[in-house]
Amino acid sequence: MYERLKAVFEGLEVDWEIIFVDSGSPDDTPRVLEGLAARDRRVTVVQHTRMFGSQSAYSSGMRLATGDAVILLDGDLQDPPELIPTMVERWREGYEVVYGERVKREGPALMNATRKAFYRVFERVAYVTMPIDAGDFSLLDRRAVDAINSLRETHRFVRGLRAFVGYRQVGVPYERPERLFGRSSNNFLANFGWARRAIISFSYVPLDLIGWLALFTTVASLIAAIVEIVLKIVDPNAAPKGYATLIVVVLFVGGVQLICFSVIGSYLAHMYEEVKARPPYILDRVLNPPRSRGGGLPPALELEGADVRILAPEVESAAVPTDA
Repeated sequence: MYERLKAVFEGLEVDWEIIFVDSGSPDDTPRVLEGLAARDRRVTVVQHTRMFGSQSAYSSGMRLATGDAVILLDGDLQDPPELIPTMVERWREGYEVVYGERVKREGPALMNATRKAFYRVFERVAYVTMPIDAGDFSLLDRRAVDAINSLRETHRFVRGLRAFVGYRQVGVPYERPERLFGRSSNNFLANFGWARRAIISFSYVPLDLIGWLALFTTVASLIAAIVEIVLKIVDPNAAPKGYATLIVVVLFVGGVQLICFSVIGSYLAHMYEEVKARPPYILDRVLNPPRSRGGGLPPALELEGADVRILAPEVESAAVPTDA
């Protein structure tokens, strides 16, 4: 990943930095990243104290990034770094947010179909305009980055926050290949959790559906009561009898109530996480912290509590009009 990113940025002839955020990798990633940081001062390594998740990793990197534009990219190389020049080109045209649009992706057909269905449902129910088939891979202008960083939300869904802040946005279509190495931890249950977080964070439709479901159940029960009374009068033998009917009705109403409680509980749990106001991540080590935009190291608040080290010598910045 480092070699491919370096080749892309050198081809663009921009002043660049790469921030690797290691949020609790279980393999030898910390050792490899430390070696890269020792070789190149433009490589910053951020290590969290444990696995806080990808959204916290993105937030951590965005708060340390100093460029006029910031690119969010997963470390598995399913999103090709070679698409970055196209993103930079659209950014220079005046777009503050340029996101990758997955028009096609390799992988299990059922999982891909489920993802596509989710994006279309999410786009319909969200209270802000959500791009379809757009993941975290994107380029953000400094203004968009500062806007997202200023949001106090801790239980984050970055691609939703990216849509929330607005600005001029455009998609860049690409085909997403299957990962070359390792195994994804995003199984069906994990993806269901992502979908739940996205919808709870950016939609009130589930709460509206509870109201419609309650109305439907009430109307159905009134109709059933009227039918029961009419049948008792017209033909008593035709009216439903016995415990079987009672059990079916009780189970139906109980199931509806449990679904409603589950939806309400999801919103309450999300609110509870926000009210606790725990930090979305805790820094362990920061190697080669990037220079702040005004010179010097980043503000102490961003590095508070971290073991900060500079492993590589300084390099001369390229004389170019913009940073990436």
